Parts: sequence; structure tokens; C-alpha cells
Amino acid sequence: MIFTNSLELLAFHWVAYTLYAAMILSVIAWFGYNLTREKAKSVVRIPFYWYMAFLVAGGVGHHIFTYNAIPWVSQDIGRHELSNDATYKFIIEKHKWTLPAKKITVQCGETINFDVESKDLIYGFGLFRQDGSMAMQMQVNPGTPNDILWTFHHNAVFDLDSTEYSGPAMYDKHTGENLMRVKRFLEVVGCEKGAK
Repeated sequence: MIFTNSLELLAFHWVAYTLYAAMILSVIAWFGYNLTREKAKSVVRIPFYWYMAFLVAGGVGHHIFTYNAIPWVSQDIGRHELSNDATYKFIIEKHKWTLPAKKITVQCGETINFDVESKDLIYGFGLFRQDGSMAMQMQVNPGTPNDILWTFHHNAVFDLDSTEYSGPAMYDKHTGENLMRVKRFLEVVGCEKGAK
């Protein structure tokens, strides 16, 4: 099982955690049921502990199973062996972006290095889909290298925004509009028809 974007991963986690939560609630329901009985049976400890061990193993196993299925994890761990198709340099200072271009177009499957430098405060670098969901992000600290490799697998248009609150100056004081949001900044093209 491979996830190509965060939406697929979140859908899988939603199902897995819903089942896991239902199993945990079943323990609470069983315990509550026994408390309300007139003559409570003694707890059969062996099945209870086996069930608890199964829940622990399932929770830990879920994360071990999905660890290598998330493409950006292995990409980040092995990044010293990877080459990127393009590098885009960003500078942030006084709540304003210095962008490499007005708009960036990326071909499907390209690995992009986003190199972001803060000159003054802690900011964030995030790409957001048009429905407002976040595709990727990183924290940008001043005085340190801040870069992230990202491979795009679906056609989409992304807004650029700071994902860290960096003070009231990032918002228009009259309208409250986010001044650091750059709408429709990055577009991914060339993926299979119907990919999102």
C-alpha cells in the first residue's frame, strides 16, 4: 500500500482509527455493563489481557505498517541519495515573500527542492489545495537552512501561505485578510487525466 498524497493517508487513518476507537469503546461498554448487573461476574482476566495486548499491538503495528507506505518519509530519510528536478529559493522578511516567480508550474512526478530563508522571524512554508486542505508544510527558522523535497503526483493548484503565526502584521488590520497568502501560486500539470 502506497499513499501518494496526504488526503489518501488521512482517509486510511480515518478508517483505521475509527475501528480502533470502536474497539477501545467496547472495553468501556463491557466494563460498564458488568457494573450495572445485579450480581457482577468476576472479571475473566486472561481474555481481557489478551484483548488489551491486541489493542496495543494493533495501535503500534498500524504506525509501523504505514511508516514506509508514506512516500515523503522515505524521500526525506534518503534525500542525500536523491537529486531534485528544480530548486526554488524563497526569502521571507517583515511578513513579505520574495518569490522566485509570480507563478510556478511543476510537471507531474517532479521532485522539487523548496529552499526558504527567513531574515527575521519564525514563519512557515505551506502549500494548500483550493479546498483549503494542506498538502505540505515546514517551519522556517531564521539563521538556519530550511528546505524540503517534495514530489507531486496529482494535478492541482496550490496556494502558498505561512503556517506559523508570526504576529499581527501578517494580517490586514482593517479587513483581517491574510497578507502572506499567495493565491494559486503553484500548479502541477501532466498527471493522468482525472487525477486530483
